[in-house]
Amino acid sequence: MHALIRFLLHHGYSVLFVWVLLEQGGLPIPSIPLLLAAGALAGTGHMSLALAFLIPVIAATIGDIGWYEFGRRRGGKVLNLICRISLEPDSCARRTEDVYARYGAKSLLFAKFVPGLATVAPPLAGVFGMRWPRFLLYDLLGSAIWSGLLVGLGYVFSTQLEEITNYILRLGELLIVLLVGGLAAYILRKYYQRQKFLRALRVARITPEELKAKLDAGEQVQIVDLRHSIEFEAEPLTLPGALRLDPKELEARQQEIPRDRDVVLYCT
Repeated sequence: MHALIRFLLHHGYSVLFVWVLLEQGGLPIPSIPLLLAAGALAGTGHMSLALAFLIPVIAATIGDIGWYEFGRRRGGKVLNLICRISLEPDSCARRTEDVYARYGAKSLLFAKFVPGLATVAPPLAGVFGMRWPRFLLYDLLGSAIWSGLLVGLGYVFSTQLEEITNYILRLGELLIVLLVGGLAAYILRKYYQRQKFLRALRVARITPEELKAKLDAGEQVQIVDLRHSIEFEAEPLTLPGALRLDPKELEARQQEIPRDRDVVLYCT
């Protein structure tokens, strides 16, 4: 464990840059503890406070620019890719799109503090054609607020964090086992909940091929397009004869859905 601490002290700036870049790339590796640690090391004189602040800003902005360009070039398909690597793919797009739809460019100012939104907000800005200077300004400000707050907290409470670090060192390998075990248990729990949810829906699901067969056979089927408005604007195509409803409008406009035929709902 002491060898690991020495490694972090010697290669701290490189580790900080790569870690933040990977997190912004979509990997589920939280960088908040690392930014707090960088601030604490700056407070004890082992790192430069300016570099501890600037490196995460640069790394996060580079990652966000990549996602912005991806969203601008690939459109709404980028959301499917992001949510496939999410631990909660069924609610990933819906939750983050609601936040982006409400705040727009301003969501970039606090996106990094909201789980899921940190990765989704930059490509959404590209999907909806936010101008490059506007995106860069808001993204840089958001990255600076995020890095400055966390590194600043670590700097201010460097003495307390150093005491916590010493306690952690005394735990040694037991702490690693507890952390890895806790992470594994969390992932397995999310996987179990998702499988349980899908099993509950299985009897009510229909494949695209089955729906096409019904339509080709002339069956009376009412299709309801329940995609989020953001997803629809990104790809404004729908199935023939589909009733377009935003999920928030479902209760208010439910009388528009006919009751004399099968109803097929589809979303992302």
